[in-house]
Amino acid sequence: MKKLFSLLSLLFVTVTLSAQEQFSVYFDSNKYELKPSEFAKLQTWMGDNKESKVLAINGYTDEDGSTGLNDTLAQRRVTHVFSLLKGKINTREDFRIRSFGELHKHSPVKAENRKVTIYFLQKKDLAKENEILGIKEKKPVAVDKKSIKYPEKIMVQGPGGKDQEMTLDVVFMKKVNEAKQGEKIKIENLNFYENTFAVMTESRHRLYELLQVMESNPGLKIKLLGHVCCMTADRKNLSTQRAKAVMMFLNQNGIDKSRLSFQGFGVSEPVYTIPEKTPEEREANRRVEVMIVENP
Repeated sequence: MKKLFSLLSLLFVTVTLSAQEQFSVYFDSNKYELKPSEFAKLQTWMGDNKESKVLAINGYTDEDGSTGLNDTLAQRRVTHVFSLLKGKINTREDFRIRSFGELHKHSPVKAENRKVTIYFLQKKDLAKENEILGIKEKKPVAVDKKSIKYPEKIMVQGPGGKDQEMTLDVVFMKKVNEAKQGEKIKIENLNFYENTFAVMTESRHRLYELLQVMESNPGLKIKLLGHVCCMTADRKNLSTQRAKAVMMFLNQNGIDKSRLSFQGFGVSEPVYTIPEKTPEEREANRRVEVMIVENP
């Protein structure tokens, strides 16, 4: 049975406009590596398309062999060609592995079916990429930030699976929600267990406060900034891991990754000179901040 194995965006199947180009290389029967003549063709194409952008890479087999064997062979052909392109030709980041089975109309000549086809845009068409792909950019719905009513208490699942009441800081939530692009806000009293990126139980409410803000304002995009104290170097990379931990909590609770990012600064941006003189100075340096990336 004829099989098609693809690396492509789910949106790619809607592409019908003529601006899309394609190029194919062919394989010997039951082989997934290019023979020298086809490899040379691919090298020439790559040299001519350094400024093009790959949209998808589709792998095909002939009808000989079992379904499973053909799927595997098609996948290997795609993987082989992609490995030759990777880092040399720009490729869409949102492509996915997808099999189209019998949707491909194959040729009665078996040799013409043993191929990989690259679908791409030339430099002159890149400005129209989303239009060509049929992608409509979603604009966040504007919200009246000042009208949002945040809860002072919520019920969350605590240790052992038991529900527990959690008190939230409404002032902090409003501050984040109404902050302007580029503004940084420290998450006060967000404490971690010593030498780890695990949030202490008594600090969990700070995560839920941030979650409430992100849920109520769908246009808000933030970056979590991690900092540590008390040392000359962040050898365990705790500043990055702690910022990432906050980001992962938000993502795992439904906030899309496109709205989140993180970065660790180690001890490079202390509030007070290191070594700190007091516990208060150490606490001020040991922090995670929210930086507003976008807030329409």
